[in-house]
Amino acid sequence: MQIKVAVAYHSGYGHTAKQAAAVAAGAEKVPDTQVSLVSLAELNDELWEVLQESDALIFGTPTYMGGSSAVFRAFVEATSQVWGDNMRWKNKIAGGFTNSGNMAGDKLNALIDIALFAAQHGMVWVGLAEYGGWNTSSGSPEDLNRLGSWLGAMSQSNNDEGADVTPCASDLRTAEALGRRIAETAHIHKAGRAAVGFDEVSA
Repeated sequence: MQIKVAVAYHSGYGHTAKQAAAVAAGAEKVPDTQVSLVSLAELNDELWEVLQESDALIFGTPTYMGGSSAVFRAFVEATSQVWGDNMRWKNKIAGGFTNSGNMAGDKLNALIDIALFAAQHGMVWVGLAEYGGWNTSSGSPEDLNRLGSWLGAMSQSNNDEGADVTPCASDLRTAEALGRRIAETAHIHKAGRAAVGFDEVSA
């Protein structure tokens, strides 16, 4: 059984786009998974069609001033038409990721914003299932999940370095882990609903 995963993101300077590509790469490692990497910079018919046809939607935004970007918020508000049309994204698998310049940067607030958005659409949220890293004297920035996030994947990019340098490799591996887990969960979810006779995820 094949599933479709859409990684839908906004990126202001390329760092979140690099993180999005890593999320997509992780999802693609799961057999029978078709992945679409789509920018939210332009809300067109093709974008809405890709999102509607997908079994899982993984949303990404940079964290600006403690929250999601204005471009991402514009997308969120535009989805009210999807929500108003019999909650067309209900039961799709969802997840999220974000990047900021500071180690903390209040990135958790951006992930909560995405999770609440997914909940309002009746989607099923999947977080990151990896121990937090870089939290002992023997730990290092190379640890998986070095920023200790579980609601979604976090990455950090120095403000004076471009996307050719940051996010670091461990943050990208963490993003891959999230993409892989969401794709695996989407397969289980779709197969399970079919096995018990429920309607499949709307597509």
